Amino acid sequence: MRMAALVEVGSHAVLDAELAGRRTGEVTLVGRLPRSLGPGQLVLADREFLGVPLWRAFTATGADLLWRVPANRVLPVLKQFRDGSWLSQIRASSGPARHEPVTVRVLAYQLKGQGGEGATDGYRLVTTLLDARRHPARQLAALYRERWEFESVFAEIKTHQRGARIVLSSKTPDGVRQQIWAHLLVHHALRELMLRTAATRGLDPDRVSFTETLRSARRSVTVTPGSFSP
Repeated sequence: MRMAALVEVGSHAVLDAELAGRRTGEVTLVGRLPRSLGPGQLVLADREFLGVPLWRAFTATGADLLWRVPANRVLPVLKQFRDGSWLSQIRASSGPARHEPVTVRVLAYQLKGQGGEGATDGYRLVTTLLDARRHPARQLAALYRERWEFESVFAEIKTHQRGARIVLSSKTPDGVRQQIWAHLLVHHALRELMLRTAATRGLDPDRVSFTETLRSARRSVTVTPGSFSP
């Protein structure tokens, strides 16, 4: 089973997800997620998703994008900004869209410790935020690091909530989908509880422990004899 998800960085809440068999590619699944986006949101994505059709699908919602660029992508400099970023264009590799380039702003940087001998090419990002004064490259680069919060969400669901050595019990594709959705719904409810707890205590949601919240929720569930427990 393959899954693509839209996760809110600040809360770790899964806002939307798409499930399909292994034959369905991640790009196809991600292409169904713009339905949950709108103006005022910023979408972070890894390099395998950068393509003109997907880029247009997301920007059509009014959301802004900040996506990583594959190492082999050529991004010519059309206009250089003082912060080191520049305007460029991305094009589709085939089809009618290849004649309709998309204007983007490019940010290039290295992570601390990557300089000197053996240094890598670092990171390159493209964004719809074209105004370098309002959106400095340094701030956007720092913001993109938050994308790695996405990985911890799956650790919360697969390792802590489901259990590292626990496998889904269903033997049918529909049953597996149902169980995955159940885990996603429980995770969303736990994250909503954590947000409310943080708000009442004046804390950053990151300061509230997911594992402690999960333990508290489990303790609060009473299973009576003869009742069904998932």
